[in-house]
Amino acid sequence: MSGKAGQPPLPPWGNALAGATGAVIANALVYPLDIVKTRLQVQIKKKSDTAPLTTNDAHYTSTFHAIQKIMEDEGISGLYSGIHGSLIGVASTNFAYFYWYSTVRSLYLASQSLPKPPSTAIELSLGAAAGAIAQVFTIPVAVVTTRQQTQPKGDKKGLLDTGREVINSDDGYSGLWRGLKASLVLVVNPAITYGAYQRLRELLFPGKANLRPWESFFLGAASKALATIATQPLIVAKVGLQSRPPPAREGKHFKSFGEVMSYIIEHEGPLALFKGIVPQITKGILVQGLLMMTKERMEILFIVLFAYMRKIKAEKLQKIAEAAALKAKDVLPVDRAKQAMPALVK
Repeated sequence: MSGKAGQPPLPPWGNALAGATGAVIANALVYPLDIVKTRLQVQIKKKSDTAPLTTNDAHYTSTFHAIQKIMEDEGISGLYSGIHGSLIGVASTNFAYFYWYSTVRSLYLASQSLPKPPSTAIELSLGAAAGAIAQVFTIPVAVVTTRQQTQPKGDKKGLLDTGREVINSDDGYSGLWRGLKASLVLVVNPAITYGAYQRLRELLFPGKANLRPWESFFLGAASKALATIATQPLIVAKVGLQSRPPPAREGKHFKSFGEVMSYIIEHEGPLALFKGIVPQITKGILVQGLLMMTKERMEILFIVLFAYMRKIKAEKLQKIAEAAALKAKDVLPVDRAKQAMPALVK
């Protein structure tokens, strides 16, 4: 990514660190919405003549009802179940995404004979490529976090114990990559998000190097809302793949996101593919808005920090050069005197 006007660009790891920092701060602030949307998405409406179809004892009817019931049953700490694993996952996923996004975008721009902004299609492709690479490395944390968020009240486990449960109860270590196909398909979500962010920024704030916090928030929120609406059925299917199977399936895990979607449609109808969309969009808008707003500030901070570090390094090198020059100046007359000594003796 390019730097701010008149300033050197951040290296890929600098962009990645700024993005990961912003993502952790944003997700920590709205984490209860993440719990609620996950539990709403894994539950299936209970029918009077069947076994319970939800992984939770309580059946939630809305976002507010879910928050109320979780606090009644588990206390306020229930709204933060699995937060440590979630923030680790958020940090690693966003670091990997922004690192690879910066890398592939820089490589693309360097390959162009005439420097010009990528088209919308290219921007989406670059985002999808970066997202796919990031998912392969970070999906195990997402699987463990989803499992933690849907654990019943009396069966809460820590991050490592939940990871062992996934390995022992599923398909071995490959269980940690459950839902990878769905996750790879879902790379279109950040691709749409960041592609829309770039396009909206160029459209609404052309040529503006530094956005105000509210401008970054607005662009991030709008772009995330568009991406969430477009991909919600896949998001619901992915959560179903990574969580414990509903009791009615007697421990039988879903094998594909197509199977999850068919099961949901069979028991609840096609509109159920959009369940949990209210907290999903609310969380997405807040997180993306806060993320982009924080990331913009972090980028400026890192640019200033790197410029200061370069200045310190340059001053240090200059001092070393000056010391070497003084040493050479002092040594030179002595060498000449030594060379003249044999002539004087003769």
